Amino acid sequence: MDNNGAPKQKIVNDPVHGFITIDHPLLFKVIGHPYYQRLRRIHQMALASLVYPGAVHSRLLHSLGAYHLMCQALEELKRKGAHITHEECVAAKIAILLHDIGHGPYSHALEGLLVQGVHHEEMSLAIMQKLNREFNGELDLAISIFKNTYHKPFLHQLVSGQLDVDRMDYLSRDSYFSGVSEGVIGYDRIIKMLVVHNNQLMVEEKAIYSIEKFLMARRLMYWQVYLHKTVLAAEQTLVHIMKRAREINAHCHKNLAAFLQAPPCNEITDDIIDRFCQIDDEDIMMAIKQWINHEDAALARLCQGVLNRRLYKRLMQDEPFNETWVATIKENIKQKYGVSDAVLPYLVFTGMAKSTTYNKRTEPIHILYKDGTVKDISEIYNGIIDTDSSATVGRYYICWIE
Repeated sequence: MDNNGAPKQKIVNDPVHGFITIDHPLLFKVIGHPYYQRLRRIHQMALASLVYPGAVHSRLLHSLGAYHLMCQALEELKRKGAHITHEECVAAKIAILLHDIGHGPYSHALEGLLVQGVHHEEMSLAIMQKLNREFNGELDLAISIFKNTYHKPFLHQLVSGQLDVDRMDYLSRDSYFSGVSEGVIGYDRIIKMLVVHNNQLMVEEKAIYSIEKFLMARRLMYWQVYLHKTVLAAEQTLVHIMKRAREINAHCHKNLAAFLQAPPCNEITDDIIDRFCQIDDEDIMMAIKQWINHEDAALARLCQGVLNRRLYKRLMQDEPFNETWVATIKENIKQKYGVSDAVLPYLVFTGMAKSTTYNKRTEPIHILYKDGTVKDISEIYNGIIDTDSSATVGRYYICWIE
């Protein structure tokens, strides 16, 4: 409230959605917290900017965009008769604001490396619980929605599900900033077609084609952007830098960087959260700049690769690589750099990139017909999405340093 007793309100000008309104004291407390402001310093798309130079947007911008779509979705559902209280609205908005707060530097690229073995959703929950203690329990309902323990599951489905506002925003936003038009979706029409039936989030039958377009856009964005062979090579370079630096740190007893000291995590304590939330992309890049002249040839070469875009050479194909050919590459790299068998995996390795278009078992999309019939999107006659779409598609890759 301001001095005149009017509700405090601010707007954020977003290049994707236009003006975003923030209009509740608890929302201001969450957004103003240092843990949340840290998201300004974390890239949404990790190192994708090495391929798509415009893809430099932050996690904070994505979080605010998802919040904006949550506001629209809640209003649409209430207009259609869904009983959603004011407290539930605020809680759902907070849940989506904080859904990605557990991401570490460079987002998914370093998942589980800095706090070893901890997924970002687990860290997000731990941070939300710590904030809840600071806010004297004001986030209880938001946490319940986030954990899917609240008695209205459709609220959780808006936060985390096949048609959640998180995916609607990141597809639109990542498409916008990368310039890849295949990711453009009709999120506004999808939101208008959302409905609650039997306490579950569903879509009216008029939106079938919009949903199919949404799922296909997600598939295309994964293979054209998120799993692009050069993006993959860049992020694998970053991963191998962190692994090699940690190995040197452990065996040589040299404190290369404070963030390398974290042991495998059995319990996320408040101290771990505080230390984790002090690390962002800038810390990682500063360390990489310091390591480009390190005495370890592998670490130095990898750091130079990220800093100067001298990435792994890479190939990607549908079939496994010939083992004899891979062995020849490994031997050539070993001889060229004079490295041991223990160091060789940092300079040449193989793997598989995987993506699933639609998973009916874990995140079904239900279509509600006018007569009350409910069908899964994969059961639509002559639909693009069918049962085969739930299969995981994988492509084999090899990366090596020249």
